[in-house]
Amino acid sequence: MKRKMICLLMAVVIVMAASGCGKNEENGNNHLGDTGMPGNEAQAGYNQDISVQELKSAVVDVLGENYWPNMEIDSVTLEQYYGIKPDMYEEYVAECPMISVNVDTLIIVKAKEDKVEAVREAMEAYRERNVTENMQYPMNLGKVQASRIEEYDNYVCFVQLGADTTAAMDKGEEAVVNQCLEENERALDAIEKVLLK
Repeated sequence: MKRKMICLLMAVVIVMAASGCGKNEENGNNHLGDTGMPGNEAQAGYNQDISVQELKSAVVDVLGENYWPNMEIDSVTLEQYYGIKPDMYEEYVAECPMISVNVDTLIIVKAKEDKVEAVREAMEAYRERNVTENMQYPMNLGKVQASRIEEYDNYVCFVQLGADTTAAMDKGEEAVVNQCLEENERALDAIEKVLLK
């Protein structure tokens, strides 16, 4: 009887762990933001009439001097380097730093209704490639590892932010990752707040 009870309890724990813990923990992060729920699960959905420029402005306002991207990524580069083709989106905004040693990047894509998954897959493929390529640049690795991809209905966002990580580097890679995770979370929260209005 005791064995059956223990087996039953273990089964319940495994089911709870499988159904709850793994949900939306991509790259080891939960996006709970100020709404208290994952980004793609807002109860009333998201406003789909917001321009991507307005979302970028919200990020810039929140991060201030810690927003380093300052060069627009054109549609040709967006397709060739990031894999996001013009037939996948209605509009987008994408920026990276003019100085190539910095990797801070923001991409916000308003995907076409049937292309949300394709845009996300392109961003995920880019992220994986980016992590591999930056293994040889330790100064950028923590920032790249902390990058995030989030969906808000048709809006798909890639954030790889963190600004100056010099002080954090003295404390180790984990400190750099944590700093960048915080900046990315602030950016995503700013986007979500605008979309929830």
